[in-house]
Amino acid sequence: MIVCVCNNISDREIRQAVDLGLSSMSELHHELGVGTCCGKCTSCAREVLHAHLESKTVVTEMSFRGASRTPQAA
Repeated sequence: MIVCVCNNISDREIRQAVDLGLSSMSELHHELGVGTCCGKCTSCAREVLHAHLESKTVVTEMSFRGASRTPQAA
C-alpha cells in the first residue's frame, strides 16, 4: 500500500528500510522522504515503522530463546 502519496513510498519500502537498519521517523524522513511534503502520511508511516520494529524484536527474542534450548555437543 502507498503510505506517502507525495513521494510514492510504500509500506514495503518502509519495512525494507527497517530491515536495513533504519529505526526512527527522522531516518525515514531523511532517507526516503517520508513526510517531507504535506505530512499527512506521518501517522501511517509511524505505525508501519513501529509495527515492523516490534515484529523484528519478537523474532529476535524467539530466536534467542530457541538457541538456548539447543543441546550442545559434549
